[in-house]
Amino acid sequence: MILIVDDTPENLISLKKVLEKYDFEVDTASSGEEALKKVLKNSYVLIILDVQMPGMDGFEVAEAISGYSKAKETAIIFLSAANTEFKFIAKGYSSGGLDYITKPVDMNILLLKVQTFYRIYEQSRKLNEMQKTLLEEIEFRKEAERKKDEFISIASHELKTPLTSVKGYVQLLERSINKGDTDTIRKHLGKAQVQLEKLNSLIADLLDISKIESGKLKFNKQDFSLDQLLDNVIEVMHQSNPEFKINKKGYAKCDIYGDEMRIEQVIINFLTNAMKYSPGTDEINLTVNVKDNELYLAVKDSGIGMSPEQQKNVFEKFYRVEETSQRFQGLGIGLYIASEIIKRHGGQIGVNSSYGEGSEFYFIMPTNLSTEV
Repeated sequence: MILIVDDTPENLISLKKVLEKYDFEVDTASSGEEALKKVLKNSYVLIILDVQMPGMDGFEVAEAISGYSKAKETAIIFLSAANTEFKFIAKGYSSGGLDYITKPVDMNILLLKVQTFYRIYEQSRKLNEMQKTLLEEIEFRKEAERKKDEFISIASHELKTPLTSVKGYVQLLERSINKGDTDTIRKHLGKAQVQLEKLNSLIADLLDISKIESGKLKFNKQDFSLDQLLDNVIEVMHQSNPEFKINKKGYAKCDIYGDEMRIEQVIINFLTNAMKYSPGTDEINLTVNVKDNELYLAVKDSGIGMSPEQQKNVFEKFYRVEETSQRFQGLGIGLYIASEIIKRHGGQIGVNSSYGEGSEFYFIMPTNLSTEV
């Protein structure tokens, strides 16, 4: 928008009409004082400022405007009928003006100057936007690099832990074999098997995230019984975590079209997390129902819970809650993978939680979506 400042009404009207004819948005002020008030309230690309005015003259107005942080980038063109000597022109430039035009004004020249200032303004604005975007991208690269380095550090630590344990159990097995201690051998084999399963799970997650990133995560979708799947999952989870009771409420009572193995992966992730982040508790609630051809499944625990900020980020890649990262193992990619699996089934995933009062992870998906998502 352009602000024209002149104490002569005829000048305001004629300039305004010419500029508006060429689709410029124009505002006017009949004194320096009024102009300053408008500059404080509005943003102007250009101010056309008369030098000779009662009260504050144009130079004083320009100097005052240059002190406003909001308007310091605004271009000013001075108009003067009397002060045409070099010293006045020099004063105009030193007061913050970018041009000084003497009256009577050649409207064609003024219009060309206004168009030039607008073109410069647009170029400057675009450059500023490009600079801002570039800086944001640089910060995003830096953050991505930081997350990558952090992930590599976490992954190497998490992978090393079960490997070190397996190595230790193998050494113990060698000693037990030499002694012919069958019971001890079985015990060490069982513990080594647990660590190998952890290692296998970590490697599977790493492979999954690699496939997601490259768009190569494959799905084998077909009809399957969710109720049967849940019975099997609950039985397996109970065998490996006998101290936890999983309370199942509801039934699907219909076949689900999807990748049975991947849906099982999501449910196991929910249950495993519920057990992991619920120290001191021994019950988990699993709710399932189907309504209007939509499956709803939720796993609720009574554990440590999450803050709203944590809930917002929990499905992001590599996200780990700072205060729990030292207490609980993990790569921070399980829920990210789960969210991608549910999205590929045309569904949505979410969490309801209160800090210190537990969490409920859930997903909703169509039961019979036969097209690939």
